[in-house]
Amino acid sequence: MDYNSTRKPLVLPEYGRHIHKMVDHAKTIEDREERTRCAQAIVNVMGNLFPHLRDVSDFKHKLWDHLAIMSDFQLDIDFPYEFPEAVNFSSKPDNVPYNDFNMRFRHYGRLIEQMVAKAIEMEDGDLKNHLIGLLSNHMRKSLMNWNKDHATDDRIINDIRILSNGKLEVTPQQMRLPDTGRDNQNRGQRKKHFQRNKGRD
Repeated sequence: MDYNSTRKPLVLPEYGRHIHKMVDHAKTIEDREERTRCAQAIVNVMGNLFPHLRDVSDFKHKLWDHLAIMSDFQLDIDFPYEFPEAVNFSSKPDNVPYNDFNMRFRHYGRLIEQMVAKAIEMEDGDLKNHLIGLLSNHMRKSLMNWNKDHATDDRIINDIRILSNGKLEVTPQQMRLPDTGRDNQNRGQRKKHFQRNKGRD
């Protein structure tokens, strides 16, 4: 019995064994012109296997490159494109530079540590207090996702002190975001809406 496990491994399995046999046959043809015509026919058959890619840019170029790969770069024909080099397909890709930034508290994320570093550089004033309020508000939301019982002001103040290496001392007053006019207006509208609905009951 002839099993696939005993056959020659396929270089590009997506083309199937018959295409690989055709490529092997083309390598045995002695006449160069006939060998080139055979290679052109093989490329046409390869293209028919993936008709949805015919309009893709450089599709034909890729087919000829695949033909060279399946022939182990030993097919001596007139390639319509630059003959591919085997080293270009065997070289390893460059290592992806991963970020080695170590976070003290992963449940806060890196953005919180960047905000803390920015707050340290700022001068005391309303702008700094507003940033601390935003920072504290975001930290509280992160803590609520993990454990609602520990999302306290003392916990947040202590974590900010740790993240800033003691350079940023935060007070409970700084942690409160100031009410904006829009917030007051929305709060007033909700109050009036509640009173109207209550009178109807």
